Amino acid sequence: MDILLVEDQRMDIELMLYALKKSRSPCNIVVMQNGQDALNYLLDDNSENQHAGHSWPNLILLDLKMPGIDGHQVLAKIKQTKHLKQIPVVILTSSSELKDRIRCYDSGANSYMVKPSSYHEFKMLIDKIREYWLELNTAAEDS
Repeated sequence: MDILLVEDQRMDIELMLYALKKSRSPCNIVVMQNGQDALNYLLDDNSENQHAGHSWPNLILLDLKMPGIDGHQVLAKIKQTKHLKQIPVVILTSSSELKDRIRCYDSGANSYMVKPSSYHEFKMLIDKIREYWLELNTAAEDS
């Protein structure tokens, strides 16, 4: 199972990587630290089925507040792209603003979660995200 993590805050990246590596079902995690790099990674393909020698992610964890191309723009592009739009995108952000939640769901986000402040709560949230989206959820396509 592959997860694409799009996050610009180093501490949040470290927390997520640690929590995911400690989960009972380890997965391959690709980290992009800004929206432009994430789009380059996702859109730099020679065919709709092959992505530079590796498979498409099974899940995208996406922060909203990033410099340059932000999470809203990344989400919109993913959900407008034929070979990407069925990949689940979980917004994992510090923003609890109603306007951000509405905009994300209007753009096709599969879930919206506010980052907890404690490591214990953060690890529990990551475990639940991984369990639901990578174990319990049935994807539209096999990877």
